[in-house]
Amino acid sequence: MTTTKNMRMLVLLPVLLLLNAALAAPTAPVAEICSTCHGEDGAGLSEAAVPIIAGIPATHLEEAIYSYQDGARQCVAQPPMCVVIAELSEAEVIDAADYYAALERVWAREPRDPALAEEGSRIHAELCAKCHLRPDDPDVENALGIPLHGQRAGYLRLAFNAYLSGDRETLVPAMAQQIGKLDAADIEALVNYYASFEP
Repeated sequence: MTTTKNMRMLVLLPVLLLLNAALAAPTAPVAEICSTCHGEDGAGLSEAAVPIIAGIPATHLEEAIYSYQDGARQCVAQPPMCVVIAELSEAEVIDAADYYAALERVWAREPRDPALAEEGSRIHAELCAKCHLRPDDPDVENALGIPLHGQRAGYLRLAFNAYLSGDRETLVPAMAQQIGKLDAADIEALVNYYASFEP
């Protein structure tokens, strides 16, 4: 009888190990929860205010999630997101960030006003380029700011307004100074530049 029991354990052990590995994979529950709004491909195309997160460096995604958890960012457009994020453990945050970072970068490729996009390019070079590199830049993972090129216009407008209203804190004082230099026309120019950008 003991031999039979041991044989069953030997047969079940590989199955249990495989099941444990599957449950630990980044595609398990956390990424599934995030995909409700951000999509499995990270494109987030269901709503204008949902950002593209596919191909964003994991360090930037982790930083964004922690900012929501500690209240530095408010879930203005999507309040349920803060409820979900509040429950994530450090390991789950890392898994979710790694999952979306590993996906192919998606570009919004939205229509643009050429004159506004050109002005936005100038403003970016003057105020934003030091910290916000293009997503395809080899140093983007080490940049201070999250990549904005190719992001959706609706989300960009929401983010700018959140900074201006105090619903989102800037990472460094220098960013607050730069944002303070922008007026509504500057923001729309930057939105046109970023949202229409593609490599």
